[in-house]
Amino acid sequence: MSAFNNLSRVFDSAEQILFDDSSRIVLMSDCHRGNGSFADDFSSNQNLYFAALTHYYQENYTYIEIGDGDELWKNKKLSDIILVNIDVFCLLSKFYDAKRLYFIFGNHDILKKSKKFVKNNFSNFFDERLRKYIPLFENIILHEGLILKHTISEDKVFLVHGHQVDFFNDELWRLSRFLVKYLWKPLELVGIKNPICAATNYAKKESVEKKLTQWAKSKNQMLIAGHTHRPVFPEVNEPLYFNDGCCTHPRNITGIEIADGYIFLVKWVIKTKDDGTLYVGREILEGPKKLMDYFNASIDSNKKIAKVK
Repeated sequence: MSAFNNLSRVFDSAEQILFDDSSRIVLMSDCHRGNGSFADDFSSNQNLYFAALTHYYQENYTYIEIGDGDELWKNKKLSDIILVNIDVFCLLSKFYDAKRLYFIFGNHDILKKSKKFVKNNFSNFFDERLRKYIPLFENIILHEGLILKHTISEDKVFLVHGHQVDFFNDELWRLSRFLVKYLWKPLELVGIKNPICAATNYAKKESVEKKLTQWAKSKNQMLIAGHTHRPVFPEVNEPLYFNDGCCTHPRNITGIEIADGYIFLVKWVIKTKDDGTLYVGREILEGPKKLMDYFNASIDSNKKIAKVK
């Protein structure tokens, strides 16, 4: 029950962001941006991510990162991660300047929960070539959860990383970070998987998804999470638990788009033209589905519950 309470606590205190059927929002998580070492799970998809982000910036999307954007369990310094991914962070900074950027922290970047850490490490970056600090996200506020609230229907979409239902990665995150840093990081380099990681342990993944689904069903609340790295896109009459996947799949990244009143699950991959030229392309995995259809199904479900009572 404590796992449910943790999610409900985040939901009850989450900042609300207003949106409507003209809004364009993209949700991504679990980038695990690293320092470029052999243990960096993001580096192979860095170009895919940058191309996708460029598209979303040019198409006037708001970018919401729902946790584990940066790998702060395997890496000591956020500055090392920014240095390797400076093009990505400069582009994210452009989203921020345009007031189209929100960050939710997950378990692997839970250090961002500290306002002091964010101020000291996320506000700016020292450019050694220019020998001066470059502003990145000055005065930014990071969140444990967010709510998208429709301006007309007042329906809500709850955004949270999802580790709150995972005991080892929430309550015992300090121990888990220690084990990842000093035990599982070197073992993963030789192919041994971390048994407490929801992304690589099937049983753990199933357990987390079951709890997230049960919470969404019990609250009759649309929930979009990350953490498990497995995309989930339910049908309209199913429990309203969605998952945007991750940016560390082999050779592709996934995300959820909410655009012009519709919701999509998409992936970005390297494609080949007839002449052999490589390019980055977007594919729709699920959808488009009308977001209002999910909201209306939720209303119908509430009516049925009321009749039973």
